[in-house]
Amino acid sequence: MRRGDLTPDRDRQIEEHELQETRFSPETENVRQYQREQQEDDEEEEEEECVEGIFESREVPSWKKQLTIRAFAVSFALSILFSFIVMKLNLTTGIIPSLNVSAGLLGFFFVKTWTKMLHKSGLLNQPFTRQENTVIQTCVVASSGIAFSGGFGTYLFAMSDRIAKQSGDAARGVKDPSLGWIIAFLFVVSFLGLFSVVPLRKIMIIDFKLTYPSGTATAHLINSFHTPQGAKLAKEQVRVLGKFFSLSFLWGFFQWFFTAGENCGFSSFPTFGLRAYQYKFYFDFSATYVGVGMICPYIINISLLLGGILSWGLMWPLIETRKGDWFPSNVDSSSMNGLQAYKVFIAVAMILGDGLYNFCKVLSRTISGLSKQIRGRTSEEPPASPLTPRISYDDQRRTRFFLKDQIPSWFAGGGYVVIAAVSTAILPQMFDQLRWYYILVIYVFAPVLAFCNAYGAGLTDWSLASTYGKLAIFTIGAWAGSDHGGLLAGLAACGVMMNIVSTASDLTQDFKTGYLTLSSPRAMFVSQVIGTAMGCLVSPCVFWLFYKAFDDLGLPKSEYPAPFATVYRSMAKLGVEGVSSLPRDCLVLCYGFFGVAILINVVKDGLGNRWGRFIPLPMAMAIPFFLGPYFAIDMCVGSLVLFVWERLDAAKAEAFATAVASGLICGDGIWTLPSSVLAIAGVQPPICMKFLSSATNHRVDKFLQGSS
Repeated sequence: MRRGDLTPDRDRQIEEHELQETRFSPETENVRQYQREQQEDDEEEEEEECVEGIFESREVPSWKKQLTIRAFAVSFALSILFSFIVMKLNLTTGIIPSLNVSAGLLGFFFVKTWTKMLHKSGLLNQPFTRQENTVIQTCVVASSGIAFSGGFGTYLFAMSDRIAKQSGDAARGVKDPSLGWIIAFLFVVSFLGLFSVVPLRKIMIIDFKLTYPSGTATAHLINSFHTPQGAKLAKEQVRVLGKFFSLSFLWGFFQWFFTAGENCGFSSFPTFGLRAYQYKFYFDFSATYVGVGMICPYIINISLLLGGILSWGLMWPLIETRKGDWFPSNVDSSSMNGLQAYKVFIAVAMILGDGLYNFCKVLSRTISGLSKQIRGRTSEEPPASPLTPRISYDDQRRTRFFLKDQIPSWFAGGGYVVIAAVSTAILPQMFDQLRWYYILVIYVFAPVLAFCNAYGAGLTDWSLASTYGKLAIFTIGAWAGSDHGGLLAGLAACGVMMNIVSTASDLTQDFKTGYLTLSSPRAMFVSQVIGTAMGCLVSPCVFWLFYKAFDDLGLPKSEYPAPFATVYRSMAKLGVEGVSSLPRDCLVLCYGFFGVAILINVVKDGLGNRWGRFIPLPMAMAIPFFLGPYFAIDMCVGSLVLFVWERLDAAKAEAFATAVASGLICGDGIWTLPSSVLAIAGVQPPICMKFLSSATNHRVDKFLQGSS
């Protein structure tokens, strides 16, 4: 039905209603006038905001034609690129911005280039549609998402002997990374979340009308690419992205030449002086984190810097003066019996406090929203009236296409049961500590938790996958106990839970994107499955490249310290051993900062959006506690660049800031591939540019000890 066909029926309904109102209502003229004005306003608004009217003349391909070979070829290439980027971020700071926009933009660029070449050669059989663009974006995000939920910088690497030695609990059990069991583990646990929410897609998207802000923003971006004006802007954005990609890649290559030894290169430059450098206050010239700072909101970057100042500028120097009193004076700086324990466990306390508060907040909003939806559905529907706002043409068309290609509920339910049964049989063979009944309990509760996470993400755009994973660490770890491998059981259970709830929320986000671009739910589901399978192969291989190329991977002072691996193992240790092993007054400080994290969130929400947006985020403040503020300085430089750009030319900043940031992140991220290959081949950089000699470091240490 076209838009023009709706108007005559609506006019007849209004006329019949007006005749009835003439008999029964003394305010007939007012009602008529309101109806006419409302109809005129609706028609004007529809003409202005109707998106589907632009694409009305274009045929929507069937779900099978949306799944093209070129789409998956481009998706595979981009999944490798984004897996390197996410892996690098995972193993350095653990802060990963949303890369949906970059995926959609690069997918548009590659396929447009492909189709243009085929068109010139006369071999083009199918035009590039927004549905195919959506399939690419879905597949890439699903694949690179495994680099996060796969636990390469968190629970999975936390099982290794390298992290266990840092935590001082290698006797509690270790499982070193191996390419074979990692790939098998991911294939076993990564698909359950997809089947758990498929039957609820109509309820989430159409009945509840959840917003899913990231999915909606991505859809609007893809829709704009396929309009004449949007395609022109997209080409310009790709040109800018390519320029900064090249600059970032060349900058990484240039820096590599000067890193022939320890503490060499620009990343070791004492920007703010020797004393500040000793406490990790310096700018390390990372293009990646300058780009991340341009993408992340200002408050996140400021929160990171405040956390670094509070911890490395105030707390750690003061606690160091208690050496020999609160903790032994002869322990190594990285020992969990010394200052390192305060750094890790206070950060863990803030993360848990912030996670608990937001878990309760999102859960309460989920329950409240569900109860309102249920009450609304069970209450008697009011009779149709011309005063009731009509469904827009966009919503009518999108709903019709969204409901066209159904995914049978028996298929989703059967798939979940089969995969759960296979997983319950296989996982205990990989992890002796993880009993089959632990896994069964997880799979019984997982669909409920996956729904809660997907619903919460639809309301708040916040996936709490890592919070659900931490919940599994404590519950399964405590259930198994310290003497029965509870530490490894908790970490493995964390992986099972995180993969389920993470992929569930990702799929519902993609359903929302598909709904707004008229992409078939079947195409979205197949694309998500294929992308997940790609991720289960690509991400372990990328991690294995890092693991083999850098012998100091996971060590505190290395290029890739993997800070959250230590945090997750410390959580698992806390879950099975309790707090008796902590140094003096560490527990008191943990309780204090746990409460502070909750209090900050209460104040932030209590002040509302106007003033609450200036309150820092406890989760972001906690990260520099054990890592240092150097990367926060990089990100604040990115924020400063964006701030100045917005003041000078707001229109260009809005149009191209994301492209610039994506170019910086992608170029520096992809440089890790050749640098890893060179490291494996034994090729060393030719120059060691040192700003601090060993003698200088020794003098700085003596100076700091004397001043403290």
